[in-house]
Amino acid sequence: MSLLELREVTRTVIPQDQPALTILNGIDLTIEPGDHVSIVGRSGSGKSTLLNMLGLLDLPTSGEITFDDRPVRSYSSAARDRLRGAGIGFVFQQFNLLPGRTALENVTMPLLYSSGRTFWRRKKIAAEMLELVGLEHRLSSLPDRLSGGEQQRVAIARSLVRGPRLILADEPTGALDLDTGQSVMELIDEVATRTGAAQVTITHDPTIARRARRHFRLDRGVLTAVDDPSLEPLTRRDRREMAPADDDPAVLAARGFGADPTEDAALERGDA
Repeated sequence: MSLLELREVTRTVIPQDQPALTILNGIDLTIEPGDHVSIVGRSGSGKSTLLNMLGLLDLPTSGEITFDDRPVRSYSSAARDRLRGAGIGFVFQQFNLLPGRTALENVTMPLLYSSGRTFWRRKKIAAEMLELVGLEHRLSSLPDRLSGGEQQRVAIARSLVRGPRLILADEPTGALDLDTGQSVMELIDEVATRTGAAQVTITHDPTIARRARRHFRLDRGVLTAVDDPSLEPLTRRDRREMAPADDDPAVLAARGFGADPTEDAALERGDA
């Protein structure tokens, strides 16, 4: 049984006073439990729109999306929100940490929507997740006292604290330097392997994409499998040699675009 499947998914938007634009065109993609997929595409190719589909944030204009072989359209909006909250973890380029909250409080936030024993044990669960990402000594630190790599680790802990079955990483290293980016990807890979979660990484960086087992390219809304030797999966030796020695770099200026599909469309037309 597949975890998530997109069949002939199309997404069309109608900007004000302009003709309809097809952002995604006939997307077919199957994600199995424990899978690791990378999707490479330039800015404006429809990556943000596809992320919205994979994350059950938007429904397709046509085609079908199933989660655990059940059509997503059969869920109410509230049920879809609950499914997303419990089953999908998002790791973004921007850390999106609450500035006035400690690392522990930031990671605890998603557990406030839990119930029963998980709710009452939320601080302990959050602390254990921060320990898993190597920040057990930073529980009381505010975001502005953390390095870029540490902030991303907090963001990863927050996205995974509810034990999602699918991790969606959207340009997760875009605001980090090369060494810290590799360290963060090692961490996401390790956590996904330990928890059995499937992982989809959306990126423009072939080096990051190469870490996955299956590779795709998104170009003008069309998704195709990549048969490119430069994107062959890394060997264990490759991973060891690429592992960074230092995890305290300066943060580069955050890059990227919003997740609004009309913004992707504007970029594709060259209006932005």
